[in-house]
Amino acid sequence: MSRTVHCIKLDREEEGLTAQPYPGELGKRIFESVSKAAWQMWLKHQTMLINEYRLTPIEPKDRAFLVAEMEKYFFGEGSAAPKEFVAPS
Repeated sequence: MSRTVHCIKLDREEEGLTAQPYPGELGKRIFESVSKAAWQMWLKHQTMLINEYRLTPIEPKDRAFLVAEMEKYFFGEGSAAPKEFVAPS
């Protein structure tokens, strides 16, 4: 039986993640209050950030930027796309 959470991003009951997707306290908060669907949305957003800002996730400053954006995406004001970003049609 899958677990459900009240997803903080989608503001409704949804299927929860099966494991903590990120280490530490942030990962625990995500596991407890983010749905699988919202996590998939984040992964797409994160990919866009990596591509648009030309980030290298193994670089500490780039990783710190992504963690800060993840925090904002789920628990803050939201993570915005770069001003120059044009969504694919």
